[in-house]
Amino acid sequence: MSGRVSAKDLDIDIKGGEGELFKWFVASFLFGKRIQQDIAADAYRVIVEKHKRDTPRKLANCTWQNIVDMLGEGHYVRYDESTADRLLKLCHKLIEEYGGKVSRIWEASEDRRDFEKRLAAFEGVGPKTVEIFMREASHVLH
Repeated sequence: MSGRVSAKDLDIDIKGGEGELFKWFVASFLFGKRIQQDIAADAYRVIVEKHKRDTPRKLANCTWQNIVDMLGEGHYVRYDESTADRLLKLCHKLIEEYGGKVSRIWEASEDRRDFEKRLAAFEGVGPKTVEIFMREASHVLH
């Protein structure tokens, strides 16, 4: 995979509603780390497609070791332990503060800047992850 990976490259229909937004958030989170894009894409596919962890609750119900193992299956091993920890925290925060819905982050935000600030408040979500996510999600959030 060369260049920027899009939601479409991962068979994510960004206009397809809440579930698709969450999948793109997870993908953006994985792509936001210093790791090869094809490895991040493989890890995404292992977690979401192979293991069907495609909602915040399904992913939050995994153990830390389950996520480390899934990341390992996708060869996402450089940051597997910290990524597993942060993915669990991301899902729990999304569930506890926003009812498990990315769209509720938008609804709670005053504007795009506030939304991006709220995204960045998730542990492990830095400017790169926000940039990747917003590159496509900004077209559907309104």
